[in-house]
This record gives sequence, structure tokens and C-alpha cells, in this order.
Amino acid sequence: MLEKGLHVNEVSNLTESTLTDIFDNLYEGLYFVDRACIIRYWNRVAEIITGYAASEVIGRNCSDDILSHIDEKGVTLCERGCPLKISISEGGVHETEAFLKHRDGHRVPVSIRTFPLRGEGGITGAVEVFVDNSSKTAFIHRIEELQRLVIIDHLTGLTNRRFIEMSIEARLNEMRRYGWPFGVLFIDIDNFKNINDLYGHETGDNVLRMIAQTFINNSRPFDTTGRWGGEEFVSIILNVDKARLTDVANRIRVLTEQSVLRIDSAIVRVTVSIGATMANLEDTVESLIRRADRLMYHAKASGKNRVMID
Repeated sequence: MLEKGLHVNEVSNLTESTLTDIFDNLYEGLYFVDRACIIRYWNRVAEIITGYAASEVIGRNCSDDILSHIDEKGVTLCERGCPLKISISEGGVHETEAFLKHRDGHRVPVSIRTFPLRGEGGITGAVEVFVDNSSKTAFIHRIEELQRLVIIDHLTGLTNRRFIEMSIEARLNEMRRYGWPFGVLFIDIDNFKNINDLYGHETGDNVLRMIAQTFINNSRPFDTTGRWGGEEFVSIILNVDKARLTDVANRIRVLTEQSVLRIDSAIVRVTVSIGATMANLEDTVESLIRRADRLMYHAKASGKNRVMID
């Protein structure tokens, strides 16, 4: 049934409350739109994944700055390649990977599947089903253990500087013993002082949390990102070469740029400058961080919101 599109006659003998119970007990987020892409239904899991209550979105156009799906290059799907519109226009099932915008501003990686809704007159709209690809369960268990070891930055929920230093030392030892490659990213928020001066330190803290959540949702379970201090972060990226490290850094940069924080009627956006470097056998923790830090400052001097790699 789903491969050909959901037909209204096939569910017409079910009550609205029964359908709601079914849809709300799915493990996936789900919503319906009509042919004009006006949202007509929004299930409970969609509320959990996105942070948007059904009452906030029903009756609005799905392109009305709600989820604002983007691909890994930062291209907005509403402008090019909207899966709902493809299913409505072509009448088939469409699948894609994207990053939706959570109500709190951070980006969440999702797998999306859309298919048309059919009525007596043909296609009447479309359904989107999506699942959260974040490694949340693994991360929660990891956080509990890290909190026990008192190596968590309590503002952002990321690991702290001490843990990053310990992790780099361990990765260097592994590289010398087994030849396992890794790289380091030194990440700094551009113009962060201006945010504190303009909106206050509470907003500055919220920006740090938003960026940290973007890191958490979009990192591999075996990579590590921590708060180095102030508005600086360090990521340890395992099993990469120089080209892949550059891709990871640019992905972080794009997702940060596409995250937004709403403060009353204001919208706060930030960018990051990133220094990226591969570890070598002669490195120490200090030399590796120093090199990545120097590249980050080179990125800032070159115009900000960019990646510099040696």
C-alpha cells in the first residue's frame, strides 16, 4: 500500500481517534500535507524529534521556516529537491538523507521517506516519515560515564579540556603502536564577543549550547568533541586521511552556519573558523593543538567561516 501511495478509501472506515492512536505510536516522525504543502497532521514523534508542537505547525506551509531541511552541503531542500513535492508531482516514493532544523535552532540528521496521498480525484497530498539518525542513546550512556569521571563541561554537555588532552595522548599512542591515523579540528566561534555584547552572556551561553548540540547530533560515536575553553572547541576525528578530515570540518562549518537561535523577535546566527591537521608520529598533545590553533587563526585572518588545513 505504501509503495503506491496511501488511499483515503483504505482508511475511511477507521475513526479519527483510532488513526491518531496508530500514528502517535509509531517510532517515526510523520506528517501529512495537502497539494499546496499545507501541514494537515503532525504526530507525537514528530513533536519529539523536531521540538515543534502540532498546534504550532498545523495549517502552515511546510516551507514556512519550520524544519528548513538542508543537505550536507547546506542547500535548502525547499528550494531544490523537496521530497514531498517530488512525491506529489511524480506520484512515487522518494527517500533522502537531510538535516532538519530543531525548534531550538540546532540541526538534526534524519532519514526521510515520502509518498503520495491519493483520493478519488488523484493525488491529494503527501506523507513524510522521518527518523532521527543521531546517536543519542549511545551518547546518553557515554555522558553518564563521563559525568562520573568529572570530565564533562557542564554548560555544553561536551567533554572538557582535560578529557580532550587525555584522548589525544591515547590516540597518539595508538598511532605509534598500530598506525591508526587521526586528525584534530580546532574550532572557534567567529565574533562571539559581539554576541555577548549585543544580547548578553545568557544568550552567549545558549549559542554555545546550540553549537554543542549540533556537534553531538552529527558526530560519529567514536569521534570526540570537547569544549577547549570559552568559545573554542576541539574535535578528534579517527580513521581519516587529509581529504576526509577536510570534508568533516566543512560539514561542521556548514551545519553551524545553518543553525539559528531565536531570541524574542531576533534571530542569532553564528559561524565558525576551523583549523584542521593530521597527527604525525613526532607530535605531542601540545604540538598538535598548537598547529591546529595556528591554522584556525589563519582561517580567521582569511575572512572567517572557513577551514584551513595543512
